[in-house]
Amino acid sequence: MPKLKLFALGAVLVVCVGGCAVNPVTGQRELVLVSASEELAIGRAQYLPAQQMQGGIYATDPELSAYVDRVGQKLAAVSGSDLPYEFVVLNNSLPNAWALPGGKVAINRGLLTALNNEAELAAVLGHEVVHAAARHGAKQIERGLLLQGLLLGAAVGTYDKTYAAGVLVGAQLAAGLIGQKYSRDAEREADFYGTRFMARAGYDPYGAVMLQETFVRLAGEKRSSWTDNFFASHPASQERLANNRELAEQLRAQGFNKGVLGAASYNQAMAKLRESAPAYAAYDEAIALYESEDYDAALSRVNHALASNYEEALFHGLRGAIRVKQGREDDALINFNRAIDRHAEYYVYYISRGLIHRQQGDIARAKVDLSASLDLLPTASAYQALGELAESEGDMSNAKRYYAQAGKGQGPESQAAIASLTRLELPEQPEKYIGARMSLGSDNTYRLLVINRAAVALKNVRVRLDIQTPQGSQSWIQRIEGIAAGQSRSVSVNLPSAADDGVQIRVYPVGAEIAGG
Repeated sequence: MPKLKLFALGAVLVVCVGGCAVNPVTGQRELVLVSASEELAIGRAQYLPAQQMQGGIYATDPELSAYVDRVGQKLAAVSGSDLPYEFVVLNNSLPNAWALPGGKVAINRGLLTALNNEAELAAVLGHEVVHAAARHGAKQIERGLLLQGLLLGAAVGTYDKTYAAGVLVGAQLAAGLIGQKYSRDAEREADFYGTRFMARAGYDPYGAVMLQETFVRLAGEKRSSWTDNFFASHPASQERLANNRELAEQLRAQGFNKGVLGAASYNQAMAKLRESAPAYAAYDEAIALYESEDYDAALSRVNHALASNYEEALFHGLRGAIRVKQGREDDALINFNRAIDRHAEYYVYYISRGLIHRQQGDIARAKVDLSASLDLLPTASAYQALGELAESEGDMSNAKRYYAQAGKGQGPESQAAIASLTRLELPEQPEKYIGARMSLGSDNTYRLLVINRAAVALKNVRVRLDIQTPQGSQSWIQRIEGIAAGQSRSVSVNLPSAADDGVQIRVYPVGAEIAGG
C-alpha cells in the first residue's frame, strides 16, 4: 500500500527569484514562480489524496481504465509537453474531470456515461491535458488563489462525508486544485488547444462540438449533479459551442478531415459499465436515503445494487456503513472485509473497520486499520482515534503526537483533538497555553492580566505570584474562574506600591483545566 507523502506547500509559495519560461502550449514566454520540478512534486503528492476524496479508483473494470489511459496518452504525445501524464477513472457517479499540475488527470465514471464516442472522450481529456501543460493550475497557485479557504465541498464523492470533511491541511491542496474555477481565458485556451490536440491524435475535431452540444443541453436542463459539479468548474455556454464549431471547421479545412469518432470502440469499452448502470443508480439512491437517515430504505436499495453487481466494493462499503448506523457492528465488519477484499486501496473501508475494532476492544486491529487509512488519506478522524487508543494504553507521547496531527484539520474531530492535546499538556506546560503579566495603573495599583492562548475555554486558571520586598517574601496563587479561548481576564491585585524600593514581582501560570472537561 503506497505511503502518502505530503507536499510542503509553503516551500512552493516562498519564492526568492522569479524566472521566465516558454509555455509549451502557447509558445509564449511567461513569468514562472512555481518551477517545473515543483509542479511535478505537487502533482505526485496530491494525486492520491485527490483520488481518495473522489471515491477512489474505479477498480471493477480495469480494462476501461486502460482504455481511457490509452486515449489520454495519444493526446499527451501531441501536446508538446514532456509531462509524465497519467489518466485514471474514479469510482464516482458525479460527472467530473480534472487535472493536477504535473499531468495527473482523472475522469469520473459519471462523466464517462454521458459521452457517446471516443472523440468526445478525447475532447474531455484533451481539455484537461491543456490545463496541465499550459500550467493553469500552477498559475492559480502562483496567484495565491488556492490559499483562500481550501474547502472540500463537492470534491467529496463517497457515501460518508464525515471522514473526508476532516482531511488534513497537507492534502487539502488537492481539494482546492480539483475544485478550482479557471478563468474564461483559461477555459478558452483549453478548448482551443485541446481540440487541436485531438485532431493531431487522429480524432474528428467535431467530437469537441458534439461534446459541447451535450453540455449545453444538460446545462439547460439544470440537473443538480451537473450544475453543482462539472459545470461549476467547466461552465457550458453557447459561446464555447460556437467557438468549437468554428475551430472544427478550420481544422477540417486544414486537412484534419479523416479523423475518427470511434463510437464502436467507445461502446465496446463502456459495455461493462453501462451494464452496471442500474446498479449504480440504485447505489446513488441508497446514498441519498443514507444521508437522510432512512437506513432501512437505504439498505434495500444497496441490496438491489449488490444483486446486480456483487463485485463492486463501494456497494459492500455502503452496506457496512448502514449496518453501523443500525447498531449491527458484526455485520458491518463482514461488509467492510468484503469491500477491502475487492478494492484494498480506498481509505474509507479501513477507517470504518478500524473504528469498529476500537469499539469492540480489538486495539491491535484498530491500530492497523486506522494507520492503513492514513497511508491513503490523512484525516483528523483517524489521527484522533489513534490518539485515544494511545492514551488509553498510557502511551502519552504518541497520544500527543496523534492529537497534534488531528488538530491541524477542521471540523469536530480536529476540535476534539485540540482539546485532548491541551488537556494532556496543560499540567506539564501551563506556560504554553496561559500567559500572565502585571501592569501598574495610573492609581498605583497592580492588575494581573491572564491570557488564554489555548484554542479551548479554560477554567480554574491558576497563576502564582512571588513578591520580594526588603521586609521579606511571600507567594500565593491567584485563581480565575474561567477564560474563553483566545481571550484574557484582568483582575486587581493588592501589592506593595511600585514606589517602594526593592520590590520585585514575578508571575507565572501553574495550571488550569479544560472548561466542560
